[in-house]
Amino acid sequence: MTSPNLPMEGGCRCGRVRLKISAPPLLAMACHCTGCQKMTASAYSLSAAIPSEGFEVAKGEPVVGGLHGATKHYFCPHCMSWMFTRPEGMDWFVNLRVTMLDDPSWFKPFIETWTSEKLSFAETGAVYSYEALPEMDAYEGLVKEYMGRR
Repeated sequence: MTSPNLPMEGGCRCGRVRLKISAPPLLAMACHCTGCQKMTASAYSLSAAIPSEGFEVAKGEPVVGGLHGATKHYFCPHCMSWMFTRPEGMDWFVNLRVTMLDDPSWFKPFIETWTSEKLSFAETGAVYSYEALPEMDAYEGLVKEYMGRR
């Protein structure tokens, strides 16, 4: 596993929203849930948990999309690229869609979630797989192991 060079920058497809990442990711993930399948028009979504203090919207104003619930999914208002998510009650990180980065070549999923909903052909190469989400008390160990591999 390679480490990303910081700071990292990225943006939506049209470039009207730009992001800057100044902290290394806490965890790298693939999600197979049907919601991610629909929002990405793909078999799964790829994301990195970025510490909130290391995440910045450098240009533009993302808008909330998706289900408009307590968990906020942010999109470019022009090209509608799904850029990042702020999970409800978890203000310490931002779940960045890694393909928004200018250079996502370092990324490899460490965990995959919602495999109970995955498409039969979808493989990620993740180290850990979960039928739903890991138990909350497992995240500390997963983050520690992930960060130790970089």
